[in-house]
Amino acid sequence: MELHMNRIFKEYKAWALVTGAASGMGRIYAVRLARMGYDLVLVDINGRGLEETENMVRAEVAASDKVPVLFKDDFRIITIVQDLSRQNAADMIFDRTQEEGCEVEVLVNNAGVMYCQGIAETSERMLKLIMMLHMNTPLMLCRKYVVGMKERGCGYILNISSLAECMSWPGIGMYGATKRFVKDYSRELRIECQKTGVSVTNAYFGAVDTPLVPLKESLRKLARGLAVMISPERAVDCALRATFRRRKGVMPGVLNHIFRPLCRILPDCLLGWIYRKAKPYLMKV
Repeated sequence: MELHMNRIFKEYKAWALVTGAASGMGRIYAVRLARMGYDLVLVDINGRGLEETENMVRAEVAASDKVPVLFKDDFRIITIVQDLSRQNAADMIFDRTQEEGCEVEVLVNNAGVMYCQGIAETSERMLKLIMMLHMNTPLMLCRKYVVGMKERGCGYILNISSLAECMSWPGIGMYGATKRFVKDYSRELRIECQKTGVSVTNAYFGAVDTPLVPLKESLRKLARGLAVMISPERAVDCALRATFRRRKGVMPGVLNHIFRPLCRILPDCLLGWIYRKAKPYLMKV
C-alpha cells in the first residue's frame, strides 16, 4: 500500500490510534499507518505485546526508504496498557492522549474477541466483556475523538463490524449482535459527519487468518485453500484503502458477497438443528 500522505505537518502532527495493537491485525495496522506518516497511539491489555509491536514498527520505519528522514527523526509512539472492557477505558485513553498533546486524525477500533458458544452456556463475565469491548468502548472513543476531528476539519474512523452482523445464529449470535451495533452506530455517525471532513468506514470481514478465529490448523488450511479465509495483511490493506477513500464500508472476499444474502434466509428450524449437532464441539467460555 502506497503512502497516503507525502506532506510535512505544518499546523499539527497527525496521530493514529489503534486498539488491539499488541498482535494480529492491530500490529499490521500500526506498521501500515506509521509508513503513511502518522505518529502512533497503540492500545492493548497486553503490555509485552505492545512493546513488541513498538519495536517492530520502529524497525520498519527506520528501514523504509519511503518514509521521509524528517519524519524518522521525529517519529513518536505512545503505548497505553488498558483493559478495553472496563467502563472507563475510553476516558483513560482520551485523557492520556490529551496530556501528550496527541491530535488524533485516525481512529482504528480494531480490538475484539470471538467465541462460539450458546448464550445460556456463556459465562456472565464473557457476555459483559464482549459487549463492553465491541460496543461501549469503541462508541465512547468515537464520541471523544470525533469532536476534535470536526474542529480540525479532517478525520478518519475505521470501525470493525463483521460478516457475522447478518448472522443471528446460535453459537455466534452474541458476536453477530455486537457487530450489528457497530454497523448501525457507524452509519448514524457517518451521516452526522457529512460535510465536516470526517468519515466513518465499516470493515465487514469474514474469516481472517488470525488467532481470533478458533479453528484447528487442518480446517484453517482448508479455509485458506478455498479462499474462504483471507490473510490479515489483505484484510488490513483493504480496510485502510477504503478508509482513506472515505468509503462507508468494505467487505473483502468474493465468496463473502455471495454468502452474505444467504445468511439472512436460513430458517430457524435448520439453524436449530445445526446448533444441536455442533453444540458438543463448541468452545466453553
